[in-house]
Amino acid sequence: MNRLFLLLLLLVSSFSQAQDNALICMETKNSALVLKVGKNKKLYQTYFGTKLNNNSEYEFISKENTKKFVINDGNPLIDLRHSVYPTFGTDNLFEPAIRMTHNDGNPSLELEYQSHTIQKVDGNTSEMTIKLKDPKYPVFVNLHYKIFFNENVIESWTEIQHQEKKSVTLYNYASSALHLDAEKYWLTQFYSDVVEEMRMEESQLTRGGKVIDSKLSVRTNMFAAPNFFLSLNSKSEENIGEVIAGSIVWSGNFKFTFDIDNNNELRIISGINEFASEYNLEPGTVFKTPSFIYTFSNQGKGQASRNLHNWARKYGLKDGEKSRLTLLNNWETTFFDFDQAKLSNMFEDAKTLGVDMFLLDDGWFGNKYPRSGSASGLGDWQATKTKLPDGIGFLMQKAKETNVKFGIWIEPEMVNEKSELYEKHPDWVLTLPNREKSLYRTQLVLDLCNPKVQDFVFKVVDDIMQTESGVAFFKWDCNRMMTSAYSNFLKNQQSHLFVEYTKGLYKVLDRIKSKYPNLPMMLCAGGGGRTDYGMLNYFTEFWASDNTDPFDRIFIQWGYSNFYPALAVCNHVTSMGNQSIKFRTDVAMMGKLGFDIQVGGLKEDELKYAQEAVANYKRLSPVIWNGDLYRLVSPYEDSRAVLMYINQDKTKSVVFCYTLHPLTDPNYSLVRLEGLDPLKKYKVNEINLMPEAKNTFEASGNIFSGDFLMKVGLKVSSFKQESSVVLEITAVDMKG
Repeated sequence: MNRLFLLLLLLVSSFSQAQDNALICMETKNSALVLKVGKNKKLYQTYFGTKLNNNSEYEFISKENTKKFVINDGNPLIDLRHSVYPTFGTDNLFEPAIRMTHNDGNPSLELEYQSHTIQKVDGNTSEMTIKLKDPKYPVFVNLHYKIFFNENVIESWTEIQHQEKKSVTLYNYASSALHLDAEKYWLTQFYSDVVEEMRMEESQLTRGGKVIDSKLSVRTNMFAAPNFFLSLNSKSEENIGEVIAGSIVWSGNFKFTFDIDNNNELRIISGINEFASEYNLEPGTVFKTPSFIYTFSNQGKGQASRNLHNWARKYGLKDGEKSRLTLLNNWETTFFDFDQAKLSNMFEDAKTLGVDMFLLDDGWFGNKYPRSGSASGLGDWQATKTKLPDGIGFLMQKAKETNVKFGIWIEPEMVNEKSELYEKHPDWVLTLPNREKSLYRTQLVLDLCNPKVQDFVFKVVDDIMQTESGVAFFKWDCNRMMTSAYSNFLKNQQSHLFVEYTKGLYKVLDRIKSKYPNLPMMLCAGGGGRTDYGMLNYFTEFWASDNTDPFDRIFIQWGYSNFYPALAVCNHVTSMGNQSIKFRTDVAMMGKLGFDIQVGGLKEDELKYAQEAVANYKRLSPVIWNGDLYRLVSPYEDSRAVLMYINQDKTKSVVFCYTLHPLTDPNYSLVRLEGLDPLKKYKVNEINLMPEAKNTFEASGNIFSGDFLMKVGLKVSSFKQESSVVLEITAVDMKG
């Protein structure tokens, strides 16, 4: 018996020792994240970068690249630099991932490793769960990592809970802490403003902290996008360099902190912005952070983008592998001035153009306060009888008779003071006591922390879907940020507002998605003011900007292409700008094509061109939506922009070239294509030509090897200011 007990004790001791020194490897196809349990039972990151052929050598990296410290008993401890989830209050000198105050007033936290498990989700995906615990307090932190092998993407989030007698206060609650060691760090961030979304800016990080964040809650990325590139050692180029691309899956206030310490080591803390958001966590309740999505590429920013695109289509975007609807929108044709006869005629315009759907925009609702402008009616989602005496059901039927689908615009999170909804429920809006109301675009924000408001917003969609056969598409708008941030519902827990509003919005969208799983929806927020993978879990696409001038849109769409696949980015042909219908359409075809023009006002050759372009787009859209993107010439570095999409079997490609503002006598170099099969032969044809126009691309109709196209290239650019060339490249069988 004693011998058996000793044997059992020896086995337990051996298991404990193995766990204490565990090396936890998480590998994708081309990258690896490695963690290690130190002898002090704490968890450290030891490696993140290119995957090694022999994973036993990760142990060597951790020893070679780590400074050693000595504790009281003289035993060396390794891996003490990079705490996987840094705490506050003890020996951490830099930005924490988590900070809390216990019931006894103690503001410190320690986290020791307990165990880890890995679960195979499917043939491509696995999930690692690592359990940590404070040795003195009943506080538990679970770190989650979902590994998407083929896409080279890692998704990380954290779950926090405790069993203290009363609530604890969380001050910081990050999704992730990622550590990097390099000589230099280059950050590419994306700043925004109204009509100036997703502009790129790159700078070298210096010692100290750099923060990218939002405090707007609604329309959260109006000024800063929740995405970044981080290049190691030197500036990464499109195809060269080590780079990390990161994105937060959250539709409220976010924060990225880039903190370089005294050893020139970089710590990236990502998650919800804790600004004005101290959170009282009740015993036994789990606080789950949003996910942080990131990928590592040793082949430049282009490969990082393709990793994220592949992940998004499969896992991050609603119906990411399904087709999208081309459409005609009425907004720039009618604005608020329309009736059902005028709209019915526009159904015929949609059919003439060849698009799939007509989208009715703002101005169709409100009766006591009809929506004749932006100051009234918002919140009263009944069809205006003077405009639509037979209701939206009549429009649905007319669209069906015309053989086009019918979509509709809503803005259900907002309300005008001049509305029946506000008269009945003034307590449903966010507004400060003892202060003047803060209006923006004559609107107030409904309080989605309140379950009754959540029910109302869901009912807006549900009621419309119960009309006739239901609409085929929703455009969900959101035209203001959050000010006067006070919730009557939350009472004395106002610091929960920014978190609970976003959770409330997700609850509504979960209900819509559950009841109408196949309903496509466009995400809009005064342009691209709310574009993130938290919302794109519920939306098939997003409106990139209210700026539809094609010159500006090239830069806007270029910026979005770094993180979002083409089928998610809505681009419309409008009357904004002075460019030709060809240039405007060619630019819009870079993503998900739509039109917002007066079809009857087009000249005969313009209409014929547009019809042929729509037909070309429908034929080639599988390549544009699902193909690999290669950005060949950047508008930030040249007076032109060139990019291409190619399908997975490398048999079909589409090349877009936009000339912006050439010099008097430009001498554009050949453009080398990418991603083709060097052994295949390809026929190159220029498409999207105006009727009777000659080919701009002199080599149209010729056949080249993939090897030639990638090593030598083509002279694809037009020399005319604000002009465009679109090439269709098709693999041909030369055996015959």
